[in-house]
Amino acid sequence: MGTVDLHIHTTASDGTLTPAEVVDLAKSLGLEAIAITDHDTAAGAGPGVAAGLAAGLEVIPGIEVSVDFRGREIHILGYFIDPEDPALQPVLDWVVEDRDRRNEKIVGMLERDGYGVSLAALKRENPGAVIGRPHIARALLAGGHVSSVNEAFDRFLAEGKPYFLPRAYLPLQQAMDSIRTAGGVAVLAHPLWWGFEDSFLRDMIAAVKAAGVVGMEVQYSTYTPEQTAYAMTLAEEFGLLPTGGSDFHGDAKPEVRMGVGMGDLNVPRAWLDSLRARRDDMTID
Repeated sequence: MGTVDLHIHTTASDGTLTPAEVVDLAKSLGLEAIAITDHDTAAGAGPGVAAGLAAGLEVIPGIEVSVDFRGREIHILGYFIDPEDPALQPVLDWVVEDRDRRNEKIVGMLERDGYGVSLAALKRENPGAVIGRPHIARALLAGGHVSSVNEAFDRFLAEGKPYFLPRAYLPLQQAMDSIRTAGGVAVLAHPLWWGFEDSFLRDMIAAVKAAGVVGMEVQYSTYTPEQTAYAMTLAEEFGLLPTGGSDFHGDAKPEVRMGVGMGDLNVPRAWLDSLRARRDDMTID
């Protein structure tokens, strides 16, 4: 088992375990440290850190921000952020407002067609969470319209399906500035997961490094051994710190287990220590 897991979601976004439950599970698995990195919200980070202190587990406060690069969505992870930093709030408010506008339209179409999904019910059943398509998918599952969350995406919510609507994403530099101002360091999340062609992938890595990204996920649950090796090669080529994490979501992604991903994730503690050292260097500078 890997000693750390630097990519975990809670009920603050689209995970199914609360921050305290995430900490309890990590402790039971013998992990030395975890990072809570909810989508476009820091609401799970503070409670996670507090639960970690009580349990004797190191919890890194983090976030995963969806940003735009040349019209395509990519994800940036921020580690060691101050969840209460006022610099984060305008950015996160914009994200929530954009998601809400999109959710209202998607749910409206589903209601029109008789699927009985209510945005008010989604917010009531997921208090404090940033509502997104995974919550709508789970509502379709609970209503008996699909047999799994994956089916909800395949039939209704994925790009090109009847109830998909695009959303706006933050400009890369705005996301980077917010993470840095909140005291964090930025890492490029799962760059090979998107399936970008190699020239676009390399341009993306060069651009995020120029914007201030210091690391890149080279271990990730869905990576093949060949992808992991290639990601490490790219990290070395571009001078980025290697990181890794499962992208754990609880029952929302039951095939992905905390700490080990789909079975062979093994993220060393030294990678977290290197990230912290880089953060400390940036703070001194």
